Amino acid sequence: MISLLQSRTQPIEKDAVWSAFKKVKSNGGSSGVDGVTIEMVESNARKYLYPVWNRLSSGSYYPQPVKQVPIPKLDGTERLLGIPTVCDRVAQMVIREELEPIVEPVFHKNSFGYRPKRSARQAVQQCKENCMKYDWVIDLDIKGFFDNIDHGLLMKAVKYHTQEKHILLYVERFLKADVQLPDGSIRKNTDKGTPQGGVISPLLANIFMDIVFDKWMDKNYPENPFERYADDVVIHCENFKEALRLLENLKRRLKQCKLEAHKEKTKIVYCKRNQKKHPPFEVKYRTFDFLGFTFKTRRARGKWGHLQLVFTPSMSKKAIKRVGERLRELKIHRMVQFNIQKIAEMLAPYLRGWINYFGHFNVTGLKRAMRLLNRRLIKWVINKYRRYRRKPRKLAWNWLTNIYKCYPNLFVHWTYGFHP
Repeated sequence: MISLLQSRTQPIEKDAVWSAFKKVKSNGGSSGVDGVTIEMVESNARKYLYPVWNRLSSGSYYPQPVKQVPIPKLDGTERLLGIPTVCDRVAQMVIREELEPIVEPVFHKNSFGYRPKRSARQAVQQCKENCMKYDWVIDLDIKGFFDNIDHGLLMKAVKYHTQEKHILLYVERFLKADVQLPDGSIRKNTDKGTPQGGVISPLLANIFMDIVFDKWMDKNYPENPFERYADDVVIHCENFKEALRLLENLKRRLKQCKLEAHKEKTKIVYCKRNQKKHPPFEVKYRTFDFLGFTFKTRRARGKWGHLQLVFTPSMSKKAIKRVGERLRELKIHRMVQFNIQKIAEMLAPYLRGWINYFGHFNVTGLKRAMRLLNRRLIKWVINKYRRYRRKPRKLAWNWLTNIYKCYPNLFVHWTYGFHP
């Protein structure tokens, strides 16, 4: 018994591991390199979770390789997602739950990504307000941010916030975990990068950027507001020269921290609402994308009902395309075995998420996305009912319109006016 107690060298309790597992379970996700699923861990907690606590508390926990999965992007390229095993995700969650309360109170107010009680919608709202006050924007894109975070600098940033030995020990081990490539081979980890699928990765990214960018901006450019969501950054400037100087200095700062601004995606944007009042030189960029929204000049009705020019966000073309891709993946038009009520129930969670996020601002883009859904429903009607297969598409559209008139609240998007 004495030797057993002496082996517990790290202050980690059983309850912390079980609480961490419940959060990992709520987040969902697939298995890692060992093939162990969340359901398997839940059904036999003693077999899987007890060793996690035993090793964490004795300082002998080492993570298994991270499974690398390529995820296709809309531009044709791929993003490499790193998926730790379920047990490794639980271990990461234990450390994250200890580290987050330490760093959260000192994070910058303009940092919105992966933080409690902060959201992407808040970042977009603040960006909209600042675009009405400032004429220029720096749309910053960091090249391969998660893949290029330097481990040495990141550990310095973590040590800036805490000296707890077990936190530093396991953060370093999580960073140095090997990687299983898609072909099954194992690659030894380098001295940079943190897997995007890791539970602790977003918090580590915020810790890194808090020192690399947030505190640097406060020290050198306190008059320039910004919004940062992980590595997506928008900085507001009064004039073009100020934006140009700030961007050049920022590039040097990133280079010092072993990061690089993406040459094609980083740009200076003119965001005055009346674009006709342009500066005395050619302006290359007048729109920018941020967190799924496109910011540009649009006509909108003011408080008294008159039309006016505003520089405002609306659902971006990329986001609309993602919705279309998701609808194709769901293959609603082939679900002819279900009735329309069942289809509405299946779509409800997706629709609430899209409408709650994109419907908060200009709904022009959201209307286009919901139009795609209505067209997908028309295909379902044609496949479901044989009498519409060889007849004009308009008859199927009339059938769906009649359903809307009888049951206007059947689909979530119909209740918001996006009906056929």
